[in-house]
Amino acid sequence: MGNVLVWAVWVVAAFACLASGIAVVSFSNPFYSALALIGNLGSLAVLYLLLSAEFVAAAQVLVYAGAVTVMFLFVIAYIGYQYETPWAGGPSWQTFGAVLAAGAILTEIVVAIGLKAGGSLKHSEHITRAFGSPGEIGRLFLTDHLLAFEITSIVLLVAAVGGVILGSHTRQDVSTE
Repeated sequence: MGNVLVWAVWVVAAFACLASGIAVVSFSNPFYSALALIGNLGSLAVLYLLLSAEFVAAAQVLVYAGAVTVMFLFVIAYIGYQYETPWAGGPSWQTFGAVLAAGAILTEIVVAIGLKAGGSLKHSEHITRAFGSPGEIGRLFLTDHLLAFEITSIVLLVAAVGGVILGSHTRQDVSTE
């Protein structure tokens, strides 16, 4: 019975992840896209929980679904929604991107099933008890991956400053018209 419940949760979370991912690139309203992104990150957190990666799931919800997506919503609200469409008349780039992403995911699923059926995924890797623990993740962030960790924080800072600068220029353009 427990196995059936795990599979049911996995199927629901996987479907929610795919559906919200397609919704992120399909919605033309950026607010709805950001809300779909929150749903996508939440369903990914459920998948992490099924993999017994509790710390990664908590970080997914707190950092990405909480802080980063709220920053996206703040920047979208500050800049404002642009009503003009650059490529009116044909399929939007979001539709093209959604179809391309769905094709990539389908290809990945087919390859994974083919490798599993062929036995290529049967390898034994020794995983220590500390794998995925907050202490081990912190040690990796502050030793092996310190440069990538700091570059990511700088990129997020530049994105926030860029959003404020773009928003201030948009507000000046609207007030002069």
